Amino acid sequence: EFALVNEGVVGVYNTVSPNPVTNKTFTQALGKAVHRPAFFPVPAFVIGLIFGEMGQALLLGSAQVFPRRLQEAGYTFEHPDIGPALQALLSG
Repeated sequence: EFALVNEGVVGVYNTVSPNPVTNKTFTQALGKAVHRPAFFPVPAFVIGLIFGEMGQALLLGSAQVFPRRLQEAGYTFEHPDIGPALQALLSG
């Protein structure tokens, strides 16, 4: 919606979290969001099943990508951190 209502948003933007996390941190946040213990990192195939091929590449890839242009354009993330983002995603 942000890109649709802001005429200055033109071109390519990285639509990623401003706070990247490791698989371990993701696993802990996911466990907390679903109220289950998180002893082990989520296996890659499970991430693929839940989030698909693109999610697997984004969550398990090692590229450090930041949404610099998006933030410079004035975009504010509703859930910039993984814990609240997963809780919001999985609660409804």
